[in-house]
Amino acid sequence: MTLTTPGRLTDPRPRGPRLAALHTAFPPYRYPQSELTEALTARMPAKSDARTHLARKVQSNAGVGARHMSLPLDELLDLIGRDDFTESNRIWLDTALDLGRQVITGSLRTAGVDPHEVDALFSTTITGLAVPSLEARLAQRLGLRQDVKRIPLFGNGCAGGAVGLARLHDYLRAHPGHVAVLLAVELCSLVYRQKDTSMANIVAGGLFGDGAAAVVALGTHRPGTPAGPEITDTHSWLLPDTEDTLGWDIGSHGFTILLAPEVPALTEEYVPKAVHDFLGRHGLTPGRIGSWIVHGGGPKVLTAVERALGLSPQALDLTRRSLAARGNLSSVSVLDVLHAALASPPPPGTPGLVAAMGPGFAIEQVLLRW
Repeated sequence: MTLTTPGRLTDPRPRGPRLAALHTAFPPYRYPQSELTEALTARMPAKSDARTHLARKVQSNAGVGARHMSLPLDELLDLIGRDDFTESNRIWLDTALDLGRQVITGSLRTAGVDPHEVDALFSTTITGLAVPSLEARLAQRLGLRQDVKRIPLFGNGCAGGAVGLARLHDYLRAHPGHVAVLLAVELCSLVYRQKDTSMANIVAGGLFGDGAAAVVALGTHRPGTPAGPEITDTHSWLLPDTEDTLGWDIGSHGFTILLAPEVPALTEEYVPKAVHDFLGRHGLTPGRIGSWIVHGGGPKVLTAVERALGLSPQALDLTRRSLAARGNLSSVSVLDVLHAALASPPPPGTPGLVAAMGPGFAIEQVLLRW
């Protein structure tokens, strides 16, 4: 790959798959951050005044203005107060299937693709469990073929949207005549543990929201000219001995969040090497990237990314807007940011970078060409 004019890419290799459509959807129950904070802190266990004060401070500084919840607030508070994983997971499944059907149907319609033309369906989530998995349950409801390939992805956390895009790329490079769809659904409100007064749970209670997104991508041998960017290349990076840094502790109670305070420091230390190594393959530097599609992990993580890569204050505007409007959507976040970027794309040929950090500690990247 070579550079012509600054920030533009030319490539003698065959082009990669392209995004044809991306849709997002959110539960109808949306609340201001201040209302959620008061409701959650009012239900914290007795004799935890210091934790209540801390929770209010942390959540007011989260950079979040409002979030979507899967249930009306009173019903949600009752549910999470009971620690009933069976009921929470049932509601997760019902809501995830409803939102999943919405976003996949919408994205196929926009792409001009009939459900029978879909060759592969990927799904990513970490906020609920289902066997058969989401894409298996949705296939018949959506009218997909019986021989559609199904690839459920679980455990990638906040990096799941980037991982899903990367797997779309890999599949369509191998099958350039095919159509592939990615579904991401995260219903973070249903896994919040009201009785948990740990710092990790307090931070999670102020950050995470609910939503879904679906991407339709076409291989290079498919007819038509999709308006979205090309997926040019992908990169995965895993830091050893960090299994307890970010993720879930899963038990009879359901999911308890693992969120170490050193995540921003790990981001600042290791993201630069991962990004420079990846971009260096293509003769690029961070200064050449015209659109940054970065996971909205929270203000400290975003500041760490900006500082580590020397980005301008405006580089992560789309991410900060997504975080403010909907909170951290886990795997859905980078797709929500990408959805905003698609509405106002940079000039053709401009490189873009999708980057997300997840359990592992993992850094996942996808290089785009607009």
